[in-house]
Amino acid sequence: MKDEAKSRKGALQEHLKTSILTLRLQPGKDLDEAHLSDEFGLSRTPLREVFRQLAGEGYLDLRTNRSARVSEMSYTTLRDFFLAAPMVYGAILRLAAGNARPAQIDALKDAQQAFKAALRTGSAEDRALANNRFHDVTGEMSGNVYLLPSFNRLLIDHARIGMTFYRPQSDEMSENLSRASEQHDAIIAAIEARDEAAAAKLAEDHWNLSRDQIEMFVMPDALDVPMGVPLLSKPA
Repeated sequence: MKDEAKSRKGALQEHLKTSILTLRLQPGKDLDEAHLSDEFGLSRTPLREVFRQLAGEGYLDLRTNRSARVSEMSYTTLRDFFLAAPMVYGAILRLAAGNARPAQIDALKDAQQAFKAALRTGSAEDRALANNRFHDVTGEMSGNVYLLPSFNRLLIDHARIGMTFYRPQSDEMSENLSRASEQHDAIIAAIEARDEAAAAKLAEDHWNLSRDQIEMFVMPDALDVPMGVPLLSKPA
């Protein structure tokens, strides 16, 4: 029975993660606990255990005496995302180049092959999840217990707001998908070569590739500030 309950909890966890990353569950949506309990055959206690774990990872918000809900994507969180993402991605790839183990490099290559397959024949959801897996592996490579939680939290929102990027609506957007795949290959090469500076530069290039198109769909006005400078900061 313990193994069965563990399996059901794992299935619920993966269901919620995938649904949140691909926007099947929209930001701020309340979870129907009774429906999830019936669907996955879980009582309230293990259900709430899964919710607490996902809340700790940034997928859900827990509220006293109210249902759990999908983590919000407010203007403030989006602003913070755009400011923090390039710095955190750069640090992660720099560390990945210095710390990656051979088995992790093999896993990254496998993730890249899955990403290429998704670009050829997959849906926008398939592409977003495959891209998320690629970057998740680079986070594992970094091996930094302080940076990794922030990186994992960024990946959640990057997947959600990046769904637009994986539904190309112009030739330019389609070309950018191909460029993103090429940059993945370059990232792998930099990590294999232990070239930390090149990996960090590729992180910036990779971010800039999708930044403008994401902004068009999530920002009321163009965001044009130097990396790491708060939007509301005043000149000295």
